[in-house]
Amino acid sequence: MKLPEEERKAQEQQMQSEWNAWMAEHKASIIETAGVGKPKRITSAGIEDSRNDIMMYSFIEAESLDVAAQLFENHPHFGIPNGWIEVMSVNKDIS
Repeated sequence: MKLPEEERKAQEQQMQSEWNAWMAEHKASIIETAGVGKPKRITSAGIEDSRNDIMMYSFIEAESLDVAAQLFENHPHFGIPNGWIEVMSVNKDIS
């Protein structure tokens, strides 16, 4: 955001193009992807605004956590300074 607007927009367009290419390349594994809003923290004392570093999430299907992590190698998100991606498994059966 500190770049001049024209330069920033060009970089955003480049990243969007790279993101779309990555999504197309991995579409067989992607179940859902969405951006997220600002969180709320709920405790016994009440509800308050909160913050975290999550800006998007994707649900993907893979044989293992390691295979899932490998899908994100060379992801366009790494074009963001200090960007990272965390991958974790989801347990559908929480009963």
